[in-house]
Amino acid sequence: MSVRTRFAPSPTGYLHVGGARTALFNYLFARKHDGTFVLRVEDTDEARNTQAARDAIFSGMSWLGLDWDEGEGKGGDYGPYNQSERKENYDRWFEVLREKGRVYEDGGAWRFRFERKPVTMNDLVCGEVTIDYRDESNTPDMVIRRSDGSYVFHFVNVVDDLEMKISHVIRGEDHLMNTPKHLQLFEAFGAQAPQYGHIPLIMNPNGSKMSKRDVGAAVADYPRQGFLPLAVVNFIALLGWSSKSDEEIFTLEELVERFSLEAVNRAPARFDAEKCAWVNQQHLLKLDGPAFAEAAKPFVEQAGLPVNGNYPAIAAVVREKVRLLSEVPDAIGFLLQDDFGYDADALEKVRGNAAAKDLLSALATDFESLSEWSADAAKQQIGETAKAAGAKPGQLMFPVRVALSGKAGGPDLGDILGLLGKERSVARLRRCVAELG
Repeated sequence: MSVRTRFAPSPTGYLHVGGARTALFNYLFARKHDGTFVLRVEDTDEARNTQAARDAIFSGMSWLGLDWDEGEGKGGDYGPYNQSERKENYDRWFEVLREKGRVYEDGGAWRFRFERKPVTMNDLVCGEVTIDYRDESNTPDMVIRRSDGSYVFHFVNVVDDLEMKISHVIRGEDHLMNTPKHLQLFEAFGAQAPQYGHIPLIMNPNGSKMSKRDVGAAVADYPRQGFLPLAVVNFIALLGWSSKSDEEIFTLEELVERFSLEAVNRAPARFDAEKCAWVNQQHLLKLDGPAFAEAAKPFVEQAGLPVNGNYPAIAAVVREKVRLLSEVPDAIGFLLQDDFGYDADALEKVRGNAAAKDLLSALATDFESLSEWSADAAKQQIGETAKAAGAKPGQLMFPVRVALSGKAGGPDLGDILGLLGKERSVARLRRCVAELG
Protein backbone atom coordinates (compact mmCIF):
# COMPACT_ATOMS: atom_id res chain seq x y z
CA MET A 1 0.00 0.00 0.00
CA SER A 2 1.35 3.42 -0.90
CA VAL A 3 2.03 5.82 1.96
CA ARG A 4 -0.40 8.75 2.24
CA THR A 5 -0.17 11.15 5.19
CA ARG A 6 -2.11 14.29 5.95
CA PHE A 7 -2.03 17.51 7.93
CA ALA A 8 -5.54 18.68 8.81
CA PRO A 9 -5.44 22.07 10.58
CA SER A 10 -8.44 24.09 11.69
CA PRO A 11 -8.31 27.74 10.49
CA THR A 12 -9.30 29.32 13.80
CA GLY A 13 -5.93 30.94 14.62
CA TYR A 14 -2.35 31.20 13.48
CA LEU A 15 -0.13 28.19 12.68
CA HIS A 16 1.15 26.96 16.05
CA VAL A 17 4.62 25.42 16.36
CA GLY A 18 2.95 22.20 17.55
CA GLY A 19 0.86 22.09 14.40
CA ALA A 20 3.92 22.86 12.30
CA ARG A 21 5.75 19.93 13.90
CA THR A 22 2.79 17.62 13.18
CA ALA A 23 2.87 18.81 9.56
CA LEU A 24 6.64 18.30 9.43
CA PHE A 25 6.54 14.73 10.77
CA ASN A 26 3.81 13.81 8.27
CA TYR A 27 5.80 15.49 5.48
CA LEU A 28 9.06 13.72 6.42
CA PHE A 29 7.33 10.33 6.69
CA ALA A 30 5.65 10.73 3.29
CA ARG A 31 8.84 11.89 1.58
CA LYS A 32 10.90 9.13 3.22
CA HIS A 33 8.56 6.48 1.78
CA ASP A 34 8.04 8.17 -1.62
CA GLY A 35 4.44 8.78 -0.58
CA THR A 36 1.90 11.59 -0.80
CA PHE A 37 1.45 14.43 1.69
CA VAL A 38 -2.11 15.83 1.82
CA LEU A 39 -3.15 19.20 3.26
CA ARG A 40 -6.85 19.36 4.08
CA VAL A 41 -8.63 21.99 6.11
CA GLU A 42 -11.06 21.24 8.93
CA ASP A 43 -13.12 24.39 8.46
CA THR A 44 -16.55 23.35 9.72
CA ASP A 45 -16.41 25.69 12.74
CA GLU A 46 -17.97 28.63 10.88
CA ALA A 47 -18.15 30.84 13.96
CA ARG A 48 -14.38 30.72 14.55
CA ASN A 49 -12.93 30.21 11.06
CA THR A 50 -11.27 33.24 9.47
CA GLN A 51 -9.65 33.90 6.11
CA ALA A 52 -6.65 35.36 7.93
CA ALA A 53 -6.15 32.06 9.76
CA ARG A 54 -6.41 30.12 6.49
CA ASP A 55 -3.81 32.38 4.92
CA ALA A 56 -1.55 32.00 7.97
CA ILE A 57 -1.63 28.20 7.63
CA PHE A 58 -0.75 28.21 3.93
CA SER A 59 1.88 30.95 4.17
CA GLY A 60 3.44 29.32 7.26
CA MET A 61 3.64 25.94 5.54
CA SER A 62 5.09 27.55 2.40
CA TRP A 63 7.66 29.55 4.38
CA LEU A 64 8.82 26.38 6.14
CA GLY A 65 9.18 24.69 2.74
CA LEU A 66 6.67 21.92 3.55
CA ASP A 67 5.13 21.64 0.10
CA TRP A 68 2.04 19.45 -0.05
CA ASP A 69 1.03 17.22 -2.94
CA GLU A 70 -2.77 17.48 -2.67
CA GLY A 71 -4.98 20.18 -1.25
CA GLU A 72 -5.21 23.98 -1.43
CA GLY A 73 -3.88 25.21 -4.75
CA LYS A 74 -2.73 21.71 -5.80
CA GLY A 75 -5.97 19.85 -6.43
CA GLY A 76 -5.95 16.05 -6.27
CA ASP A 77 -8.12 13.01 -6.91
CA TYR A 78 -9.79 12.95 -3.49
CA GLY A 79 -11.14 16.50 -3.11
CA PRO A 80 -12.67 18.72 -2.11
CA TYR A 81 -10.05 19.25 0.58
CA ASN A 82 -12.09 21.65 2.72
CA GLN A 83 -14.50 19.94 5.12
CA SER A 84 -17.03 22.73 4.58
CA GLU A 85 -17.43 21.48 0.98
CA ARG A 86 -17.83 17.80 1.87
CA LYS A 87 -21.31 17.59 3.47
CA GLU A 88 -22.65 15.30 0.72
CA ASN A 89 -19.83 12.86 1.46
CA TYR A 90 -20.69 12.87 5.17
CA ASP A 91 -24.42 12.41 4.49
CA ARG A 92 -23.63 9.38 2.33
CA TRP A 93 -21.54 7.67 5.00
CA PHE A 94 -24.06 8.57 7.70
CA GLU A 95 -26.67 6.63 5.71
CA VAL A 96 -24.32 3.62 5.63
CA LEU A 97 -24.29 3.62 9.43
CA ARG A 98 -28.04 4.11 9.60
CA GLU A 99 -28.70 1.18 7.27
CA LYS A 100 -26.43 -0.98 9.45
CA GLY A 101 -28.29 0.05 12.60
CA ARG A 102 -25.15 1.61 14.10
CA VAL A 103 -26.74 5.03 14.82
CA TYR A 104 -29.84 6.07 16.77
CA GLU A 105 -31.58 9.37 17.45
CA ASP A 106 -31.29 10.93 20.88
CA GLY A 107 -33.00 14.27 21.46
CA GLY A 108 -32.61 15.37 17.86
CA ALA A 109 -28.94 14.39 17.73
CA TRP A 110 -27.65 11.07 16.41
CA ARG A 111 -25.36 8.77 18.39
CA PHE A 112 -23.01 6.08 17.12
CA ARG A 113 -23.58 2.73 18.83
CA PHE A 114 -20.24 1.40 20.08
CA GLU A 115 -19.60 -2.31 20.08
CA ARG A 116 -19.22 -3.25 23.71
CA LYS A 117 -15.80 -4.91 23.63
CA PRO A 118 -12.16 -4.04 24.39
CA VAL A 119 -10.50 -2.13 21.53
CA THR A 120 -6.73 -2.49 21.19
CA MET A 121 -4.62 -0.24 19.03
CA ASN A 122 -0.96 -0.72 18.18
CA ASP A 123 0.32 2.82 18.09
CA LEU A 124 3.52 3.40 16.09
CA VAL A 125 4.91 5.62 18.86
CA CYS A 126 3.03 4.76 22.05
CA GLY A 127 2.86 1.00 21.59
CA GLU A 128 -0.16 -1.12 22.50
CA VAL A 129 -3.09 0.72 24.11
CA THR A 130 -6.42 -0.91 25.03
CA ILE A 131 -9.70 0.84 25.86
CA ASP A 132 -12.47 -1.31 27.32
CA TYR A 133 -15.87 -0.36 25.86
CA ARG A 134 -17.78 -2.93 27.91
CA ASP A 135 -18.50 -0.36 30.63
CA GLU A 136 -21.10 1.94 29.07
CA SER A 137 -20.98 4.39 31.99
CA ASN A 138 -17.32 4.97 31.14
CA THR A 139 -17.68 5.07 27.36
CA PRO A 140 -21.17 6.28 26.40
CA ASP A 141 -22.23 6.12 22.76
CA MET A 142 -20.89 9.22 21.05
CA VAL A 143 -22.83 11.89 19.18
CA ILE A 144 -21.71 12.00 15.55
CA ARG A 145 -24.44 14.29 14.16
CA ARG A 146 -25.78 17.27 16.06
CA SER A 147 -29.43 18.25 16.18
CA ASP A 148 -28.74 21.04 13.63
CA GLY A 149 -27.53 18.41 11.13
CA SER A 150 -23.83 19.24 11.42
CA TYR A 151 -21.31 16.45 12.02
CA VAL A 152 -18.75 16.20 14.82
CA PHE A 153 -14.97 15.98 14.45
CA HIS A 154 -14.70 12.21 15.06
CA PHE A 155 -17.07 11.33 12.23
CA VAL A 156 -15.80 13.73 9.55
CA ASN A 157 -12.18 12.96 10.44
CA VAL A 158 -12.70 9.25 9.82
CA VAL A 159 -14.73 9.77 6.63
CA ASP A 160 -12.03 12.06 5.23
CA ASP A 161 -9.20 9.66 6.10
CA LEU A 162 -11.18 6.78 4.57
CA GLU A 163 -12.06 8.59 1.32
CA MET A 164 -8.62 10.16 0.92
CA LYS A 165 -6.98 6.73 1.44
CA ILE A 166 -4.78 7.98 4.27
CA SER A 167 -2.40 5.18 5.25
CA HIS A 168 -0.74 6.77 8.30
CA VAL A 169 -2.16 9.30 10.77
CA ILE A 170 0.61 11.08 12.68
CA ARG A 171 -0.84 13.50 15.22
CA GLY A 172 -0.46 14.86 18.74
CA GLU A 173 -0.69 12.64 21.77
CA ASP A 174 -3.75 14.62 22.91
CA HIS A 175 -5.68 12.64 20.23
CA LEU A 176 -4.59 9.24 21.56
CA MET A 177 -7.87 8.53 23.37
CA ASN A 178 -9.86 9.48 20.25
CA THR A 179 -8.31 6.68 18.23
CA PRO A 180 -10.35 3.75 19.62
CA LYS A 181 -13.51 5.69 18.69
CA HIS A 182 -12.14 6.15 15.18
CA LEU A 183 -11.20 2.48 14.92
CA GLN A 184 -14.79 1.51 15.81
CA LEU A 185 -16.07 3.82 13.06
CA PHE A 186 -13.72 2.33 10.46
CA GLU A 187 -14.86 -1.14 11.49
CA ALA A 188 -18.51 -0.11 11.19
CA PHE A 189 -17.84 1.23 7.67
CA GLY A 190 -16.21 -2.10 6.78
CA ALA A 191 -12.98 -0.25 5.95
CA GLN A 192 -9.36 -0.76 6.94
CA ALA A 193 -8.13 1.89 9.38
CA PRO A 194 -4.86 3.77 8.85
CA GLN A 195 -1.91 3.14 11.12
CA TYR A 196 -1.68 5.68 13.92
CA GLY A 197 1.32 7.33 15.53
CA HIS A 198 0.79 9.80 18.38
CA ILE A 199 3.69 12.18 18.98
CA PRO A 200 4.50 13.76 22.36
CA LEU A 201 3.20 17.20 23.27
CA ILE A 202 5.47 20.26 23.32
CA MET A 203 5.96 21.75 26.77
CA ASN A 204 7.37 25.07 27.97
CA PRO A 205 10.76 24.94 29.73
CA ASN A 206 8.93 24.84 33.10
CA GLY A 207 6.94 21.76 32.07
CA SER A 208 3.61 23.50 31.45
CA LYS A 209 1.76 22.77 28.21
CA MET A 210 2.69 25.22 25.46
CA SER A 211 -0.20 27.55 24.67
CA LYS A 212 -0.76 29.94 21.80
CA ARG A 213 0.46 32.87 23.89
CA ASP A 214 3.82 31.38 24.85
CA VAL A 215 7.20 32.40 23.44
CA GLY A 216 7.95 30.56 20.20
CA ALA A 217 4.37 29.35 19.69
CA ALA A 218 3.47 31.29 16.53
CA VAL A 219 5.24 30.24 13.32
CA ALA A 220 4.49 33.69 11.83
CA ASP A 221 6.83 35.28 14.41
CA TYR A 222 9.92 33.40 13.22
CA PRO A 223 10.46 35.20 9.89
CA ARG A 224 9.99 38.57 11.62
CA GLN A 225 12.61 37.66 14.23
CA GLY A 226 15.15 36.72 11.60
CA PHE A 227 15.08 32.93 11.62
CA LEU A 228 15.87 30.94 8.49
CA PRO A 229 13.05 28.56 7.45
CA LEU A 230 15.36 25.55 7.39
CA ALA A 231 16.65 26.36 10.88
CA VAL A 232 13.10 26.38 12.27
CA VAL A 233 12.33 23.09 10.50
CA ASN A 234 15.55 21.63 11.92
CA PHE A 235 14.70 22.82 15.43
CA ILE A 236 11.11 21.60 15.51
CA ALA A 237 12.23 18.22 14.12
CA LEU A 238 14.32 17.85 17.29
CA LEU A 239 11.23 18.44 19.47
CA GLY A 240 10.41 14.83 20.18
CA TRP A 241 12.62 13.14 17.58
CA SER A 242 16.27 12.16 17.72
CA SER A 243 18.63 11.17 14.92
CA LYS A 244 20.24 8.64 17.33
CA SER A 245 23.56 10.40 16.78
CA ASP A 246 25.38 13.45 18.17
CA GLU A 247 24.47 15.45 15.09
CA GLU A 248 21.78 18.10 15.42
CA ILE A 249 22.14 20.27 12.32
CA PHE A 250 20.46 18.89 9.20
CA THR A 251 19.30 19.89 5.76
CA LEU A 252 15.72 19.00 4.80
CA GLU A 253 17.04 16.16 2.65
CA GLU A 254 19.00 14.75 5.60
CA LEU A 255 15.91 14.95 7.83
CA VAL A 256 13.89 13.01 5.24
CA GLU A 257 16.63 10.39 4.99
CA ARG A 258 16.97 9.90 8.76
CA PHE A 259 13.40 10.32 9.98
CA SER A 260 11.53 7.39 11.47
CA LEU A 261 8.63 7.05 13.88
CA GLU A 262 10.69 4.53 15.87
CA ALA A 263 13.02 7.39 16.80
CA VAL A 264 10.19 9.58 18.13
CA ASN A 265 10.39 9.88 21.92
CA ARG A 266 7.52 9.03 24.24
CA ALA A 267 8.39 11.80 26.70
CA PRO A 268 7.04 15.34 26.11
CA ALA A 269 9.40 17.70 24.29
CA ARG A 270 10.65 20.86 26.00
CA PHE A 271 10.72 24.05 23.94
CA ASP A 272 14.01 25.89 24.32
CA ALA A 273 14.21 29.36 22.73
CA GLU A 274 17.99 29.52 23.28
CA LYS A 275 18.48 26.21 21.48
CA CYS A 276 16.29 27.46 18.63
CA ALA A 277 18.49 30.56 18.23
CA TRP A 278 21.63 28.39 18.38
CA VAL A 279 20.30 26.11 15.63
CA ASN A 280 19.58 29.22 13.55
CA GLN A 281 23.14 30.43 14.09
CA GLN A 282 24.52 27.12 12.84
CA HIS A 283 22.47 27.46 9.65
CA LEU A 284 23.59 31.08 9.18
CA LEU A 285 27.20 29.87 9.38
CA LYS A 286 26.52 27.51 6.49
CA LEU A 287 25.61 30.44 4.21
CA ASP A 288 28.37 32.04 2.16
CA GLY A 289 28.93 35.80 2.43
CA PRO A 290 26.65 36.89 -0.45
CA ALA A 291 23.81 34.56 0.61
CA PHE A 292 24.04 35.82 4.20
CA ALA A 293 24.00 39.44 3.04
CA GLU A 294 20.96 38.79 0.86
CA ALA A 295 19.08 37.06 3.71
CA ALA A 296 19.82 39.96 6.08
CA LYS A 297 19.04 42.70 3.54
CA PRO A 298 15.29 43.10 4.33
CA PHE A 299 16.12 43.64 8.02
CA VAL A 300 18.85 46.18 7.20
CA GLU A 301 16.53 48.11 4.87
CA GLN A 302 13.70 47.99 7.40
CA ALA A 303 16.03 49.60 9.94
CA GLY A 304 16.45 52.52 7.51
CA LEU A 305 20.12 51.83 6.87
CA PRO A 306 21.66 52.53 3.45
CA VAL A 307 22.40 49.32 1.53
CA ASN A 308 25.27 50.61 -0.58
CA GLY A 309 27.64 48.87 -2.97
CA ASN A 310 29.90 47.73 -0.14
CA TYR A 311 26.99 46.21 1.82
CA PRO A 312 27.70 42.51 1.02
CA ALA A 313 31.27 42.79 2.33
CA ILE A 314 30.06 44.69 5.41
CA ALA A 315 27.35 42.13 6.22
CA ALA A 316 29.79 39.24 5.80
CA VAL A 317 32.00 40.41 8.70
CA VAL A 318 29.23 39.80 11.27
CA ARG A 319 28.07 36.43 9.92
CA GLU A 320 29.79 34.61 12.78
CA LYS A 321 28.66 37.15 15.39
CA VAL A 322 24.86 37.01 15.11
CA ARG A 323 22.29 34.32 15.91
CA LEU A 324 19.33 36.00 14.18
CA LEU A 325 19.11 38.05 11.00
CA SER A 326 17.26 40.71 12.98
CA GLU A 327 20.50 41.34 14.90
CA VAL A 328 22.39 42.32 11.74
CA PRO A 329 21.26 46.00 11.50
CA ASP A 330 22.54 46.77 15.01
CA ALA A 331 25.74 44.83 14.34
CA ILE A 332 26.65 46.69 11.12
CA GLY A 333 24.84 50.03 11.43
CA PHE A 334 28.07 51.86 12.36
CA LEU A 335 29.69 50.59 9.14
CA LEU A 336 26.86 51.85 6.94
CA GLN A 337 26.44 55.32 8.45
CA ASP A 338 28.74 57.69 10.31
CA ASP A 339 26.14 59.21 12.63
CA PHE A 340 25.99 56.63 15.41
CA GLY A 341 25.78 56.87 19.18
CA TYR A 342 28.25 55.52 21.71
CA ASP A 343 27.49 52.75 24.14
CA ALA A 344 27.47 54.57 27.50
CA ASP A 345 29.38 51.88 29.41
CA ALA A 346 31.97 51.51 26.65
CA LEU A 347 32.57 55.27 26.49
CA GLU A 348 32.84 55.48 30.26
CA LYS A 349 35.47 52.74 30.19
CA VAL A 350 37.47 54.75 27.62
CA ARG A 351 37.19 57.86 29.86
CA GLY A 352 38.66 55.79 32.67
CA ASN A 353 41.81 55.33 30.59
CA ALA A 354 43.66 58.61 31.27
CA ALA A 355 45.87 58.22 28.19
CA ALA A 356 43.07 57.30 25.76
CA LYS A 357 42.24 60.81 24.54
CA ASP A 358 45.84 61.72 23.70
CA LEU A 359 46.49 58.30 22.18
CA LEU A 360 43.43 58.56 19.89
CA SER A 361 44.44 62.07 18.83
CA ALA A 362 47.97 60.92 18.04
CA LEU A 363 46.64 57.91 16.11
CA ALA A 364 44.40 60.13 13.97
CA THR A 365 47.46 62.17 12.95
CA ASP A 366 49.51 59.04 12.29
CA PHE A 367 46.72 57.50 10.23
CA GLU A 368 46.60 60.65 8.08
CA SER A 369 50.28 60.29 7.30
CA LEU A 370 49.95 56.69 6.03
CA SER A 371 50.67 56.72 2.29
CA GLU A 372 48.96 53.38 1.66
CA TRP A 373 45.89 52.21 3.58
CA SER A 374 45.18 48.60 4.43
CA ALA A 375 43.82 46.78 7.46
CA ASP A 376 47.27 45.36 8.25
CA ALA A 377 49.00 48.72 7.85
CA ALA A 378 46.43 50.43 10.07
CA LYS A 379 46.70 47.75 12.81
CA GLN A 380 50.49 48.01 12.67
CA GLN A 381 50.22 51.77 13.08
CA ILE A 382 48.10 51.34 16.23
CA GLY A 383 50.98 49.37 17.77
CA GLU A 384 53.57 51.94 16.71
CA THR A 385 51.53 54.90 18.01
CA ALA A 386 51.05 53.20 21.36
CA LYS A 387 54.73 52.29 21.58
CA ALA A 388 55.79 55.87 20.78
CA ALA A 389 53.67 57.08 23.71
CA GLY A 390 55.15 54.47 26.05
CA ALA A 391 51.91 52.45 26.12
CA LYS A 392 51.07 48.88 25.19
CA PRO A 393 49.11 48.29 21.95
CA GLY A 394 46.34 46.67 24.00
CA GLN A 395 45.77 49.95 25.84
CA LEU A 396 44.87 51.61 22.55
CA MET A 397 42.90 48.77 20.90
CA PHE A 398 39.76 49.17 23.02
CA PRO A 399 39.54 52.98 22.69
CA VAL A 400 40.02 52.62 18.92
CA ARG A 401 37.19 50.06 18.71
CA VAL A 402 34.83 52.35 20.63
CA ALA A 403 35.87 55.36 18.54
CA LEU A 404 35.26 53.52 15.26
CA SER A 405 32.07 51.67 16.18
CA GLY A 406 30.61 53.16 19.37
CA LYS A 407 30.61 49.61 20.81
CA ALA A 408 32.69 47.48 23.15
CA GLY A 409 32.55 44.43 20.84
CA GLY A 410 31.90 43.50 17.25
CA PRO A 411 33.77 42.47 14.11
CA ASP A 412 37.53 42.10 13.97
CA LEU A 413 39.20 45.50 14.29
CA GLY A 414 41.15 44.89 11.08
CA ASP A 415 37.88 44.27 9.21
CA ILE A 416 36.45 47.52 10.56
CA LEU A 417 39.52 49.53 9.53
CA GLY A 418 39.58 47.93 6.08
CA LEU A 419 35.90 48.62 5.43
CA LEU A 420 35.88 52.20 6.77
CA GLY A 421 39.00 53.32 4.92
CA LYS A 422 41.42 56.03 5.93
CA GLU A 423 39.29 59.18 5.84
CA ARG A 424 36.32 57.76 7.77
CA SER A 425 38.61 56.14 10.34
CA VAL A 426 40.44 59.41 10.98
CA ALA A 427 37.17 61.36 11.20
CA ARG A 428 35.79 58.89 13.78
CA LEU A 429 38.92 59.07 15.92
CA ARG A 430 38.68 62.88 15.99
CA ARG A 431 34.94 62.71 16.72
CA CYS A 432 35.60 60.48 19.72
CA VAL A 433 38.38 62.77 20.98
CA ALA A 434 35.84 65.63 20.89
CA GLU A 435 33.26 63.47 22.65
CA LEU A 436 35.76 62.74 25.43
CA GLY A 437 36.08 66.50 25.95
